Amino acid sequence: MRLDLFLPFLKKAKKGSEPPRNPWIIRAARKILPTSFFANQSTGKPGLIRRLLTRIGPTWLSSPVRRFIQGVCLVAFLILFFYVCWPYDARPGANETGWPSHHADNFLAKERLDAEAFLAIDPLVPISTALAGRTWVWSLWWSGLMLLVCVAVPRGFCGYLCPLGTLIDLFDWSIGKRITRFRVQHDGWWVHLKYYVLLATLISALCGVLVSGLVAAIPVLTRGLLFTLAPLQMGAMKGWHLIPPMNAGHFLSIALFLAVLGLGLLRPRFWCRYVCPSGAVFSIGNLFRVSERKVESTCINCNKCIEICPFDAIKADFTTREADCTLCQTCGGVCPTHAIKFVERWNTTELKVLNDPPTHEIPLSRRAALTATAGGVALFAGIHSIWGANLASKTDEQLPVRPPGTVPEADFLNLCIRCGECFKACPNNVLQPLGFELGFEGLWTPAVKANWSGCEPSCNNCGQVCPTGAIRALSLDEKRVARMGLAVVNPQTCLPHAGREACQLCVDECNAAGYHAIDFIRVGTETDADGTPIEETGFLAPVVNRDTCVGCGLCQTRCHGINVEQKGLLTDTAILITTENQDRLHRGSYSELRKQEQEIRQQTLQKETDGESDYLPDFLK
Repeated sequence: MRLDLFLPFLKKAKKGSEPPRNPWIIRAARKILPTSFFANQSTGKPGLIRRLLTRIGPTWLSSPVRRFIQGVCLVAFLILFFYVCWPYDARPGANETGWPSHHADNFLAKERLDAEAFLAIDPLVPISTALAGRTWVWSLWWSGLMLLVCVAVPRGFCGYLCPLGTLIDLFDWSIGKRITRFRVQHDGWWVHLKYYVLLATLISALCGVLVSGLVAAIPVLTRGLLFTLAPLQMGAMKGWHLIPPMNAGHFLSIALFLAVLGLGLLRPRFWCRYVCPSGAVFSIGNLFRVSERKVESTCINCNKCIEICPFDAIKADFTTREADCTLCQTCGGVCPTHAIKFVERWNTTELKVLNDPPTHEIPLSRRAALTATAGGVALFAGIHSIWGANLASKTDEQLPVRPPGTVPEADFLNLCIRCGECFKACPNNVLQPLGFELGFEGLWTPAVKANWSGCEPSCNNCGQVCPTGAIRALSLDEKRVARMGLAVVNPQTCLPHAGREACQLCVDECNAAGYHAIDFIRVGTETDADGTPIEETGFLAPVVNRDTCVGCGLCQTRCHGINVEQKGLLTDTAILITTENQDRLHRGSYSELRKQEQEIRQQTLQKETDGESDYLPDFLK
């Protein structure tokens, strides 16, 4: 079994000997492309492809297939993030029911590949959330499939697919190689750091606190792009005034993202080599590999493979650190004696002598593993007790309004990976990341900011892009009846309730959205000398129908935008979305729940009418 995908080192064939056999991919290309594209192995003269790749760089010349796949995956990730999750090219429209559906239809039409695909195949994302939430996470299937693929191509995700790794490569090429004053030349205590970070992360998740969003590869990337490049996209394409204000959480995430890139100043791909816990999961998966890099006895110890290896996967004796090798095959393309091959694990043909020269490998430290375990427990204890959300001590007013379809709050905090995909896919930035309002546990989690905007009735994007099920993927019909909260009118400040002037902004907005959840009552009616109410006096004031209100926040957005910001009639919105009356279900249909409530309401009202019962459930009052 040969898995050679590299471009072999070009050298002139010796007289009387046959040129080495090319990998299958080159043999296939020779049947399609002109002869001038390929090197003449008899004379050692490079062809057009080699000359072009030489200009691009040595890693492209050594392993062009890997570099091409990397480029395709990075472009695919950017398309998913900046195009598929860009909700502002939707045009207003309705489906056959008359409800607006343009945002949901637009997203579905663009999503040829799941927008959260790269998050789903990052194994640390579903594994950590499954442990923290004590539940099955749907993306475990995809991560399991990725790990199965990596049995054949060890750490193939890191070497070929990971867009963060490719971005780090671009940073190292453009900036890192020009700043060498911070370089560390030798292996040190950090060589196994990724395993200790992984252990601490999983221990913390097992204890019930999810911190993998800080260190898992793809969430770090998505959140970093969300807070750096996404605002530029919004400003350039829609308007700079539409960019929400930043909080401390934004700056912390940007600093973390820049630190991941900046580690390249120590050594190229320092993050991928030594720190990334997502890569550590694949390294452990390498124990089950069926293929690996082998070095034959023709090796001349030239050191070229060690110098070019992007993952520090080659020992001092030029054999392989199997846990670190990604089968990127870059080393194979620089070997002047063609001593490197990528074959089945059990291949032992003509291999070089091990430990020659001595490797002096740094072993995994039991003490460091114990320290990492203690660190995971400390993370749980510190975050949960000191910086935790402390939900038991919070009133409804202190809790944030979450997107429609979110699971109960405690479980939500354990399932939300803080990746930021829901923010990117949300029209008008209704969803915005929390800072430290709920402590460290609530950091970067999505909350509805209804003063900024309301939840579009034609959109269900947030649940469609969530990789862990913290926000359930709802159909548009289900989303429209899922209660996020309840709109509450403040009679002290509401203009008609306070007797100041007529206003029906919230009613008009609610009716336009199709909810019809706000009714009118007449207040401040004047009476004549006989005490008879005078018609058309007073004001029509809004009253929220709790049975039909879903807490979308459109009414609050309208009141705040006109009466607070534009006219200056109020210092704060007179209608506010609260967490009261919200649906927080793990599973089940919201439509069925509404039907059941309606049936119970009718039965109870009938009993009231018949004098059989004086009890009315709270949710019906």
